Amino acid sequence: MKRRVAVTGGGVISSLGDDWASTRACLLSKKNCIRYMHEWDQYTDMHTRIASPADAFSLPDHYTIKKTRGMGRVAKLGVVATEQALLQAGLLDDPVLQSGEAGVAYGSSIGSIDAGREFLDLFESKSTKKINGTSSLRFMSHSTAINISVFFKTSGRLYTTSSACTSGSQGIGFAMEAIRDGHQSVMIAGGSEELSPAQAAVFEALYSASGNNDYPELSPRPFDKKRDGLVLGEGACTLILEDWESAKQRGATILAELVGYGTNTDGSHLIRPNIDSMAKVMELALQDAGLTAEDVDYISGHGTATSYGDVAESVATQAVMGSTTPFSSLKGYIGHTLGACGAIEAWASINMMNENWFAPNLNLDEVDDKCAKLDYIRGDIRELEACYFMSNNFAFGGVNTSLIFKRV
Repeated sequence: MKRRVAVTGGGVISSLGDDWASTRACLLSKKNCIRYMHEWDQYTDMHTRIASPADAFSLPDHYTIKKTRGMGRVAKLGVVATEQALLQAGLLDDPVLQSGEAGVAYGSSIGSIDAGREFLDLFESKSTKKINGTSSLRFMSHSTAINISVFFKTSGRLYTTSSACTSGSQGIGFAMEAIRDGHQSVMIAGGSEELSPAQAAVFEALYSASGNNDYPELSPRPFDKKRDGLVLGEGACTLILEDWESAKQRGATILAELVGYGTNTDGSHLIRPNIDSMAKVMELALQDAGLTAEDVDYISGHGTATSYGDVAESVATQAVMGSTTPFSSLKGYIGHTLGACGAIEAWASINMMNENWFAPNLNLDEVDDKCAKLDYIRGDIRELEACYFMSNNFAFGGVNTSLIFKRV
């Protein structure tokens, strides 16, 4: 018999804030946290100059140099978010973390870009002077996951997801399966991403980055007719997942139940999304949860504000979920946090669900005619008593995920 999976804690670091109170205030204000990046003016050939950095982030005082010397910014973001989540779950000092019954499933697109620069001198100047004992530890793609494990001394399973925009949601899905199948009792799950001009340059080279530099408050514009590309964001989010019965037994406050997960790949193109497999992943999540499309009360969309992505996502969503389920994306507020977005969006949606409202799509003035007809939440918040919501993410390489959460 498969075990039920409870969400008992959540922690976040983003441009919107480092807790639900500040995030909630930003969402209710219906204003984004995108700004002009003067730091990028030095890259004269790069056109996009807007992003959504976590400017207020700083390490707590108890994070010593010894504890953080193997962490780049991406790992620091993830570890601090995890500490917040464990604190909310009441597990920060619990022996279960070191018992072998607790594991980590965490992702990011890449490790710390700054650490990667230390290797460049080897090829450009033929010198190893900039490489030190922590260079690889900070640069490796599983840097965040392993630093979380070491910092909190977990000795259970460790899944490292590095699947771009689905890194965080895949981490949550893998964590769910580990608990449901009886392999672990507690899982630390989520994703992290540090902001880098290198990643902005990549999306610009793919004609996918917004160039609306003069009006950062008006970009990105998911599903809008005048959208011109994505805007990068920065942050981390951790969810604590537990075996339902164990959580109830210890008197934990359960924020939501994770009831469905689906993941698949397009197998057709490295960049252009495949509508059929995007639709299929939603069907897989519904089947996993034992639900029908009519049971789902809200859909958290991926909404990158790219020309192909928004159209494909909306068409796939309509094909499976119909046209009447309230639908919105949070990227208009926070930008695209890549490996962290699936976790941040799920966490925010859990909190909104528990308060009976959902934020509207920001900057969605006129829905693109090519996008499918959905119930796009627009203008003001939508008051809604939701029992189930679906959270979808789609990544380059055709990696797709769908999560379904239940109100408790």
